[in-house]
Amino acid sequence: MQIFYNIEQIPMLTKPIATVGIFDGVHCGHQEIFRQMKNLAKKPNQKTVAITFEPHPRIVLNNNNKEKIKFINVLEKKIERIALSGIDYLLILPFTPKFAALSPEEFVREYLVDRLHIGTLVIGYDHHFGTSRSGDYHEMERLGDKYDFSVVEVGEVCCDGEVVSSTKIREALKEGEIEIANKYLGYSYSITGKVVHGNKLGRKLGFPTANIILPDQYKLIAANGVYACYVLVAGKWYEGMGNIGFRPTIEKSLLTIEVNIFNFDKEIYGETITIAFVKRIRNEIKFPDIEQLKQQLKQDRKCVQTFLTVSLDE
Repeated sequence: MQIFYNIEQIPMLTKPIATVGIFDGVHCGHQEIFRQMKNLAKKPNQKTVAITFEPHPRIVLNNNNKEKIKFINVLEKKIERIALSGIDYLLILPFTPKFAALSPEEFVREYLVDRLHIGTLVIGYDHHFGTSRSGDYHEMERLGDKYDFSVVEVGEVCCDGEVVSSTKIREALKEGEIEIANKYLGYSYSITGKVVHGNKLGRKLGFPTANIILPDQYKLIAANGVYACYVLVAGKWYEGMGNIGFRPTIEKSLLTIEVNIFNFDKEIYGETITIAFVKRIRNEIKFPDIEQLKQQLKQDRKCVQTFLTVSLDE
Protein backbone atom coordinates (compact mmCIF):
# COMPACT_ATOMS: atom_id res chain seq x y z
CA MET A 1 0.00 0.00 0.00
CA GLN A 2 1.28 3.43 -0.93
CA ILE A 3 0.58 6.30 1.46
CA PHE A 4 0.09 9.93 0.45
CA TYR A 5 -0.41 13.04 2.58
CA ASN A 6 -1.04 15.26 -0.43
CA ILE A 7 -3.64 14.45 -3.06
CA GLU A 8 -1.47 16.02 -5.75
CA GLN A 9 1.11 13.25 -5.22
CA ILE A 10 -1.21 10.40 -6.19
CA PRO A 11 -0.55 9.17 -9.74
CA MET A 12 -3.22 9.60 -12.39
CA LEU A 13 -5.76 6.80 -11.93
CA THR A 14 -8.47 5.41 -14.18
CA LYS A 15 -11.82 5.32 -12.37
CA PRO A 16 -10.48 3.94 -9.07
CA ILE A 17 -12.68 2.39 -6.38
CA ALA A 18 -12.63 4.78 -3.43
CA THR A 19 -13.93 5.09 0.11
CA VAL A 20 -13.90 7.91 2.64
CA GLY A 21 -13.98 7.63 6.42
CA ILE A 22 -12.38 8.08 9.81
CA PHE A 23 -11.90 4.32 10.27
CA ASP A 24 -11.22 4.52 13.99
CA GLY A 25 -10.38 0.97 15.00
CA VAL A 26 -10.48 -0.34 11.41
CA HIS A 27 -13.03 -2.80 12.80
CA CYS A 28 -15.01 -5.58 11.11
CA GLY A 29 -17.39 -3.09 9.49
CA HIS A 30 -14.54 -1.13 7.96
CA GLN A 31 -12.88 -4.35 6.85
CA GLU A 32 -16.07 -5.32 5.00
CA ILE A 33 -15.94 -2.01 3.11
CA PHE A 34 -12.34 -2.72 2.06
CA ARG A 35 -13.24 -6.29 1.08
CA GLN A 36 -16.06 -5.10 -1.18
CA MET A 37 -13.77 -2.51 -2.73
CA LYS A 38 -11.27 -5.22 -3.66
CA ASN A 39 -14.07 -7.32 -5.14
CA LEU A 40 -15.25 -4.38 -7.28
CA ALA A 41 -11.77 -3.69 -8.68
CA LYS A 42 -12.05 -6.28 -11.42
CA LYS A 43 -10.64 -4.38 -14.38
CA PRO A 44 -6.91 -4.60 -15.14
CA ASN A 45 -4.96 -1.97 -13.20
CA GLN A 46 -8.08 -0.64 -11.47
CA LYS A 47 -6.91 0.64 -8.09
CA THR A 48 -8.50 1.05 -4.68
CA VAL A 49 -8.12 4.25 -2.66
CA ALA A 50 -9.00 4.80 1.01
CA ILE A 51 -9.27 8.43 2.15
CA THR A 52 -9.01 9.40 5.80
CA PHE A 53 -8.05 12.48 7.80
CA GLU A 54 -5.41 13.73 10.23
CA PRO A 55 -5.88 15.10 12.77
CA HIS A 56 -9.15 13.42 13.64
CA PRO A 57 -12.04 15.82 12.85
CA ARG A 58 -13.21 15.76 16.48
CA ILE A 59 -9.88 17.25 17.60
CA VAL A 60 -10.35 20.19 15.23
CA LEU A 61 -14.06 20.70 15.79
CA ASN A 62 -14.31 20.07 19.56
CA ASN A 63 -11.69 22.47 20.88
CA ASN A 64 -13.33 22.79 24.30
CA ASN A 65 -13.47 19.06 25.08
CA LYS A 66 -10.16 17.71 23.83
CA GLU A 67 -9.38 15.95 27.11
CA LYS A 68 -12.43 13.71 26.56
CA ILE A 69 -11.48 12.71 23.01
CA LYS A 70 -10.05 9.20 22.83
CA PHE A 71 -9.55 6.88 19.88
CA ILE A 72 -9.07 3.14 19.50
CA ASN A 73 -5.99 3.44 17.29
CA VAL A 74 -3.37 6.10 16.81
CA LEU A 75 -2.61 7.00 13.18
CA GLU A 76 0.33 4.59 12.82
CA LYS A 77 -1.79 1.62 13.88
CA LYS A 78 -4.67 2.71 11.66
CA ILE A 79 -2.29 2.75 8.71
CA GLU A 80 -1.04 -0.75 9.60
CA ARG A 81 -4.55 -2.17 9.78
CA ILE A 82 -5.66 -0.58 6.48
CA ALA A 83 -2.51 -1.89 4.79
CA LEU A 84 -3.46 -5.41 5.87
CA SER A 85 -6.76 -5.05 4.00
CA GLY A 86 -4.98 -4.97 0.64
CA ILE A 87 -5.97 -1.42 -0.32
CA ASP A 88 -3.65 0.03 -3.00
CA TYR A 89 -3.48 3.68 -1.91
CA LEU A 90 -4.14 5.47 1.37
CA LEU A 91 -4.68 9.22 1.16
CA ILE A 92 -4.43 11.07 4.49
CA LEU A 93 -5.90 14.53 4.06
CA PRO A 94 -5.11 17.34 6.52
CA PHE A 95 -8.30 18.19 8.38
CA THR A 96 -8.56 21.93 8.98
CA PRO A 97 -11.43 24.34 9.77
CA LYS A 98 -11.36 25.42 6.13
CA PHE A 99 -11.64 21.82 4.95
CA ALA A 100 -14.46 21.20 7.46
CA ALA A 101 -16.42 24.07 5.92
CA LEU A 102 -16.63 22.38 2.50
CA SER A 103 -20.16 21.44 1.48
CA PRO A 104 -20.77 17.82 0.46
CA GLU A 105 -20.79 18.79 -3.22
CA GLU A 106 -17.63 20.88 -2.92
CA PHE A 107 -15.78 17.96 -1.34
CA VAL A 108 -17.00 15.49 -3.95
CA ARG A 109 -16.25 17.77 -6.89
CA GLU A 110 -12.84 19.05 -5.74
CA TYR A 111 -11.39 15.82 -4.33
CA LEU A 112 -13.20 12.77 -5.66
CA VAL A 113 -14.05 13.96 -9.17
CA ASP A 114 -11.58 16.64 -10.32
CA ARG A 115 -8.50 15.08 -8.68
CA LEU A 116 -9.13 11.35 -8.21
CA HIS A 117 -11.56 10.81 -11.12
CA ILE A 118 -13.28 8.02 -9.18
CA GLY A 119 -15.42 5.40 -10.88
CA THR A 120 -17.07 3.98 -7.76
CA LEU A 121 -17.44 5.19 -4.19
CA VAL A 122 -18.02 2.60 -1.46
CA ILE A 123 -19.40 3.91 1.84
CA GLY A 124 -20.85 2.53 5.04
CA TYR A 125 -24.58 2.68 5.77
CA ASP A 126 -24.08 5.39 8.41
CA HIS A 127 -21.58 7.53 6.51
CA HIS A 128 -21.97 11.33 6.65
CA PHE A 129 -19.70 13.92 5.07
CA GLY A 130 -19.30 17.61 4.34
CA THR A 131 -19.92 20.59 6.58
CA SER A 132 -21.91 19.67 9.71
CA ARG A 133 -22.00 16.08 8.36
CA SER A 134 -24.85 17.18 6.14
CA GLY A 135 -24.17 14.72 3.34
CA ASP A 136 -25.42 11.11 3.41
CA TYR A 137 -25.87 8.15 1.07
CA HIS A 138 -28.79 9.71 -0.79
CA GLU A 139 -26.85 12.95 -1.33
CA MET A 140 -23.89 10.92 -2.56
CA GLU A 141 -26.14 9.06 -5.00
CA ARG A 142 -27.37 12.39 -6.38
CA LEU A 143 -23.80 13.62 -6.77
CA GLY A 144 -22.81 10.32 -8.36
CA ASP A 145 -25.48 10.80 -11.03
CA LYS A 146 -24.33 14.38 -11.58
CA TYR A 147 -20.61 13.62 -11.81
CA ASP A 148 -20.77 10.15 -13.36
CA PHE A 149 -19.64 7.74 -10.66
CA SER A 150 -21.50 4.89 -8.97
CA VAL A 151 -22.13 4.59 -5.25
CA VAL A 152 -22.17 1.33 -3.30
CA GLU A 153 -23.55 1.26 0.22
CA VAL A 154 -22.23 -1.39 2.63
CA GLY A 155 -24.81 -2.42 5.18
CA GLU A 156 -24.50 -3.19 8.85
CA VAL A 157 -21.97 -5.80 9.94
CA CYS A 158 -23.21 -7.74 12.97
CA CYS A 159 -21.38 -9.83 15.54
CA ASP A 160 -23.36 -11.98 17.98
CA GLY A 161 -26.48 -10.08 16.99
CA GLU A 162 -24.93 -6.66 17.64
CA VAL A 163 -24.13 -4.08 14.98
CA VAL A 164 -20.39 -3.41 15.02
CA SER A 165 -19.38 0.22 15.57
CA SER A 166 -16.42 2.19 16.87
CA THR A 167 -18.65 3.60 19.62
CA LYS A 168 -19.51 0.14 20.95
CA ILE A 169 -15.85 -0.88 20.84
CA ARG A 170 -14.85 2.19 22.85
CA GLU A 171 -17.55 1.44 25.41
CA ALA A 172 -16.40 -2.17 25.73
CA LEU A 173 -12.79 -1.09 26.26
CA LYS A 174 -13.78 1.43 28.92
CA GLU A 175 -15.58 -1.39 30.76
CA GLY A 176 -12.65 -3.78 30.39
CA GLU A 177 -14.65 -6.08 28.12
CA ILE A 178 -11.63 -6.89 25.99
CA GLU A 179 -13.03 -10.06 24.47
CA ILE A 180 -16.10 -8.21 23.16
CA ALA A 181 -13.98 -5.35 21.82
CA ASN A 182 -11.60 -7.78 20.10
CA LYS A 183 -14.51 -9.65 18.52
CA TYR A 184 -15.84 -6.42 17.02
CA LEU A 185 -12.37 -5.33 15.95
CA GLY A 186 -11.49 -8.65 14.34
CA TYR A 187 -8.10 -8.53 16.05
CA SER A 188 -6.66 -7.79 19.50
CA TYR A 189 -6.74 -4.29 20.96
CA SER A 190 -3.17 -3.23 21.62
CA ILE A 191 -0.98 -0.50 23.07
CA THR A 192 2.47 0.30 21.70
CA GLY A 193 5.03 2.26 23.69
CA LYS A 194 8.65 2.68 24.67
CA VAL A 195 9.98 0.74 27.67
CA VAL A 196 11.15 2.99 30.51
CA HIS A 197 12.62 2.47 33.98
CA GLY A 198 10.13 1.84 36.77
CA ASN A 199 10.58 1.50 40.54
CA LYS A 200 11.96 -2.07 40.19
CA LEU A 201 9.55 -3.37 42.85
CA GLY A 202 8.08 -5.88 40.43
CA ARG A 203 11.45 -7.57 40.18
CA LYS A 204 11.65 -7.86 43.98
CA LEU A 205 8.19 -9.44 44.01
CA GLY A 206 9.27 -12.00 41.44
CA PHE A 207 7.29 -10.33 38.66
CA PRO A 208 9.66 -8.04 36.73
CA THR A 209 7.69 -5.78 34.41
CA ALA A 210 8.35 -3.73 31.33
CA ASN A 211 6.82 -0.30 31.92
CA ILE A 212 5.87 1.65 28.84
CA ILE A 213 5.36 5.35 28.31
CA LEU A 214 1.75 6.18 27.63
CA PRO A 215 1.30 6.60 23.87
CA ASP A 216 -0.44 9.40 22.01
CA GLN A 217 -2.58 11.51 24.36
CA TYR A 218 -5.67 10.64 22.36
CA LYS A 219 -5.16 6.87 22.57
CA LEU A 220 -8.01 5.15 24.39
CA ILE A 221 -6.63 3.10 27.28
CA ALA A 222 -8.72 0.13 28.39
CA ALA A 223 -10.12 -0.13 31.91
CA ASN A 224 -7.76 -0.60 34.84
CA GLY A 225 -7.00 -4.18 35.80
CA VAL A 226 -4.90 -7.28 35.19
CA TYR A 227 -4.91 -8.79 31.71
CA ALA A 228 -3.85 -11.87 29.82
CA CYS A 229 -1.89 -10.60 26.85
CA TYR A 230 0.70 -11.21 24.18
CA VAL A 231 3.76 -9.00 23.89
CA LEU A 232 5.66 -8.20 20.70
CA VAL A 233 9.37 -7.61 21.36
CA ALA A 234 11.87 -7.28 18.50
CA GLY A 235 9.58 -9.07 16.07
CA LYS A 236 8.73 -12.01 18.37
CA TRP A 237 5.55 -12.65 20.34
CA TYR A 238 5.61 -13.73 23.99
CA GLU A 239 2.90 -14.55 26.51
CA GLY A 240 2.50 -12.10 29.35
CA MET A 241 0.47 -10.64 32.19
CA GLY A 242 -0.34 -6.97 31.77
CA ASN A 243 -1.52 -4.36 34.22
CA ILE A 244 -3.20 -1.01 33.68
CA GLY A 245 -3.68 1.17 36.73
CA PHE A 246 -2.29 3.25 39.56
CA ARG A 247 -0.63 0.46 41.67
CA PRO A 248 -2.58 1.42 44.83
CA THR A 249 -0.92 -1.18 47.07
CA ILE A 250 2.59 0.02 46.26
CA GLU A 251 2.37 3.75 45.72
CA LYS A 252 0.19 6.53 44.48
CA SER A 253 1.26 7.05 40.91
CA LEU A 254 0.14 8.25 37.54
CA LEU A 255 -1.60 5.76 35.31
CA THR A 256 0.88 2.98 34.54
CA ILE A 257 0.93 0.38 31.78
CA GLU A 258 3.25 -2.52 32.49
CA VAL A 259 3.64 -6.16 31.52
CA ASN A 260 5.34 -9.21 33.02
CA ILE A 261 6.68 -11.09 29.98
CA PHE A 262 6.78 -14.85 30.54
CA ASN A 263 10.05 -16.73 29.93
CA PHE A 264 11.90 -13.52 29.12
CA ASP A 265 14.88 -11.96 30.88
CA LYS A 266 16.42 -9.51 28.40
CA GLU A 267 17.01 -5.81 29.10
CA ILE A 268 14.78 -3.85 26.73
CA TYR A 269 14.84 -0.33 28.13
CA GLY A 270 14.37 2.18 25.34
CA GLU A 271 12.87 -0.38 22.97
CA THR A 272 9.34 -0.14 21.58
CA ILE A 273 7.02 -3.03 22.38
CA THR A 274 3.38 -3.82 21.67
CA ILE A 275 1.01 -5.30 24.24
CA ALA A 276 -2.00 -7.09 22.71
CA PHE A 277 -4.73 -7.58 25.31
CA VAL A 278 -6.92 -10.70 25.11
CA LYS A 279 -8.74 -11.07 28.46
CA ARG A 280 -9.25 -9.04 31.64
CA ILE A 281 -8.52 -11.27 34.63
CA ARG A 282 -9.60 -8.98 37.46
CA ASN A 283 -10.07 -5.40 38.59
CA GLU A 284 -7.30 -3.33 40.11
CA ILE A 285 -7.33 -3.95 43.90
CA LYS A 286 -5.59 -2.36 46.85
CA PHE A 287 -4.19 -5.09 49.12
CA PRO A 288 -3.42 -4.71 52.85
CA ASP A 289 0.28 -5.41 52.30
CA ILE A 290 2.92 -6.40 49.75
CA GLU A 291 2.87 -10.07 50.69
CA GLN A 292 -0.83 -10.43 49.88
CA LEU A 293 -0.22 -8.64 46.59
CA LYS A 294 2.55 -11.11 45.80
CA GLN A 295 0.29 -14.09 46.49
CA GLN A 296 -2.45 -12.62 44.32
CA LEU A 297 0.01 -12.06 41.48
CA LYS A 298 0.94 -15.75 41.62
CA GLN A 299 -2.73 -16.66 41.26
CA ASP A 300 -3.14 -14.15 38.47
CA ARG A 301 -0.23 -15.60 36.55
CA LYS A 302 -1.66 -19.12 36.79
CA CYS A 303 -5.01 -17.83 35.55
CA VAL A 304 -3.35 -16.00 32.65
CA GLN A 305 -1.23 -19.00 31.66
CA THR A 306 -4.26 -21.30 31.74
CA PHE A 307 -6.32 -18.93 29.64
CA LEU A 308 -3.58 -18.37 27.04
CA THR A 309 -2.96 -22.14 26.78
CA VAL A 310 -6.65 -22.83 26.23
CA SER A 311 -6.88 -20.00 23.68
CA LEU A 312 -4.06 -21.49 21.63
CA ASP A 313 -5.73 -24.91 21.65
CA GLU A 314 -9.10 -23.60 20.43
